[in-house]
Amino acid sequence: MSTIAVLGTLDTKGAEHAYVADLIRTRGHEVLILDVGTLAPPTLTPHIPRETIAAAAQADPAQLAARRDRGEAVTAMSRGAPIVVAQLAAEGRIHGILSLGGGGGTAIATAAMRALPIGFPKVMVSTLVSGNVAPYVGAKDIVLIPAVVDVAGLNRISRLLLARAAGAICGMVESNPPPVATDKPVIVATQFGNTTPCIDRARQRLEQAGYEVVVCAATGSGGRTFESLIESGMVAAALDLTTTEWADELVGGVLNAGPTRLEAAGRAGIPAVVSTGCLDMVNFGPPETVPDRFRGRLFYPHNPQVTLMRTTPDENTALGRILAEKLNAYRGPVTVVLPLRGGSLIGAPGGPFHDPEADRALYGTLKTHLDPRIAVRELDCAINDPLFADTCADLLLAALPQSP
Repeated sequence: MSTIAVLGTLDTKGAEHAYVADLIRTRGHEVLILDVGTLAPPTLTPHIPRETIAAAAQADPAQLAARRDRGEAVTAMSRGAPIVVAQLAAEGRIHGILSLGGGGGTAIATAAMRALPIGFPKVMVSTLVSGNVAPYVGAKDIVLIPAVVDVAGLNRISRLLLARAAGAICGMVESNPPPVATDKPVIVATQFGNTTPCIDRARQRLEQAGYEVVVCAATGSGGRTFESLIESGMVAAALDLTTTEWADELVGGVLNAGPTRLEAAGRAGIPAVVSTGCLDMVNFGPPETVPDRFRGRLFYPHNPQVTLMRTTPDENTALGRILAEKLNAYRGPVTVVLPLRGGSLIGAPGGPFHDPEADRALYGTLKTHLDPRIAVRELDCAINDPLFADTCADLLLAALPQSP
């Protein structure tokens, strides 16, 4: 029998959390109810009261209620909930977590969920799912379900959706994957649609050499996951060929991974092979969402939801400096490999983003500012050429201390 944590602001959403708790018990699971409300007494009796959550954040719930400052209360509970929930999981007292909420409840509950390991079942029913959810999900596998209607009472629509959410968390807890016995060292790699042929070939070469390759999509959240996996200590080496997220970070695209992208491997001191994959593009949504300041730029419709914009020589000059600064801090063996004929499928000769001047600005600036101790390989091919993939894989294998 498993125990599922049901966490919520029970002063305003007690009935809704009681409803899903009853459905979970019907499926044969235990429920552990946690209250993170602050402004009024709970309408559902919790197993872990708000006082315990607040104490973990060194806050006083009575004072929070007296001040009636909702922002302060949410911030305090967002600090305490991760501590309490992570401890419950570490002690084996909970095996999944479900929460329902609006803005404040989503902020608190997802903060708690981000403190749990990847693979731990996490379901959040939220009114915010249609917007930008990156701050709530972070680099974790949180399942977000749109509330559709506000989490404000039980009605024919909310009962249906909350029942599906309760079924989802029960199904996740009941569906434990079979254990995989492997002691293969892990290599993490970065991939985008425009570098997929390269990473596919390199991955196969590394797997044939006895490594397990975990590929992260360079889509902002994927880059944060890439950095997080390295920080976890479970990674032996990094094949970071798709550093495109820095183009979005610099120019203002929608798939940036934050200013710490390209730092974890350097701090960890693991072998790394790094390239400039897809730095020739910045990502936006549908054409009508592209900011007016970019009017007149070169665009490519990747699909109806994604519009790509070609980076300019000046932007590539700035990107070269940024990459050099990040790579110069690497403590472990790192090699930079440059595809002189283009860093993406559409940036190769004949492609709509092929721009030798912009590529030269990127490569020239990177080499100028790079520490001389860092090896640079320049290949007269595009990034998706088999030669490029094979060379990167072989360089990484050569940098690893020994074969697995």
